[in-house]
Amino acid sequence: MKAVPKVNVDGFYIEDTLVDDAFSGVVPFYSEQEYGFLNNELDQENTGSTKSEISGYTVGIPVIPGLFIPRFDIKAWNDYQDAIKEAQEAYRELYSDWSAKPEDKRGEPPKASNPIQPTLWVEGLSPEEIEELTKPIPQEPTELDRIGAELVARELEALELKHQNEALGAQIVGLELRLLSVENQGGTTNV
Repeated sequence: MKAVPKVNVDGFYIEDTLVDDAFSGVVPFYSEQEYGFLNNELDQENTGSTKSEISGYTVGIPVIPGLFIPRFDIKAWNDYQDAIKEAQEAYRELYSDWSAKPEDKRGEPPKASNPIQPTLWVEGLSPEEIEELTKPIPQEPTELDRIGAELVARELEALELKHQNEALGAQIVGLELRLLSVENQGGTTNV
C-alpha cells in the first residue's frame, strides 16, 4: 500500500488516501446525491433516487514539495493523455508501414516515444496571496523582552558610570601627582 493525494474537482489537494502499490494515473471518485421526488401514482409518497457525481480524483503522481496549496492541473493531465494516445497511434502506423515492407527493405524498426510529461502539480495560490502569507507579522514585545531591554539599558548605564569613574579617578591621580611635584619643588613644607 502507498499513500497518494486526493484532489477535488478543481484539482486542489484534499488529503492522502491509501491505494495499492501498483496504482498510477488519475482516477475519479464519486459521491452519491439523493434526489427526492413525488410519485403521484403511489399515493403521493416521497420516494428518492440516487445519482453519482464526480467529487474529485485520486492522483497517482506525487505532490511537488514546497507548494503552499497544491493544485493538480487536470486539464494538463487530460491533454497529456491525449498526446500519449496520438503518439501511440502514430507509432502503430509507422510500425504497420515498416512491417508491410519486405524484410530486406525494412531497415531499423521505428521506436516508440511518448511525449514528455508536463508539470502537473502547480501552486494553487496567486503570487499576491503567497506574499500576504509570507510577510512577517509584527509582534508586540513580551514582558520578558521588555525586562531584557531594560536590563541591557541599565548595564549600559553602569558601564558608562564605570568609565566616568575611571576618568575622574585618573584626573584625581593626576592632580595628586601635580600637588606632590609642587610640594617637592617648593622645598620644604611647614608643619
